[in-house]
Amino acid sequence: MSIQRCKIIELPKITDPRGNLSFIEGGQHIPFDIKRVYYLYDVPGGSDRGSHAHKNLHQFIVAMSGSFDVVLDDGAEKKRFHLNRSYYGLYVCPMMWRDLDNFSSGAVCMVLASAHYDETDYIRDYSKFMTAVAAAKA
Repeated sequence: MSIQRCKIIELPKITDPRGNLSFIEGGQHIPFDIKRVYYLYDVPGGSDRGSHAHKNLHQFIVAMSGSFDVVLDDGAEKKRFHLNRSYYGLYVCPMMWRDLDNFSSGAVCMVLASAHYDETDYIRDYSKFMTAVAAAKA
C-alpha cells in the first residue's frame, strides 16, 4: 500500500450559535463501514501510542479534543499529520506503520475501524512489517 492513499478528510460541519455538529457515515464520508470505535485519552505528556501496523484494517482517526500527531510509514516513505480539529480526520489504509505522539493536555483521539478487534491483524515488530512490505512487492 502507498502512503498516498492515506489522507485528511474533511467532515460535514453544521455551524450553529448553540454549538457545532459534525458527523461521520461509514461508506459515505469514509471508505469503509464502521465495525468498531475506540478512543485514547489521558495520554501522559511525552508519551506515544500506536507503533504497529494492521494487515487488513482500515482506520479513520479524529482529534475529538486537543491535538496530536500521526506519523505514517509505508516502508518507503514517512509522513506526519497534525490533527487538531474535530471536523477533520485521517484515513489510514492497511499496511501502514503508525505512531501517535505530541499529545496536547486533554487530547482525545477517536478511531473508527473497519473490523472488530483481531490480534492476528496486528504487526507489532517493525522489522516484521518491513519483511511483509517487501513480500507484498515481490
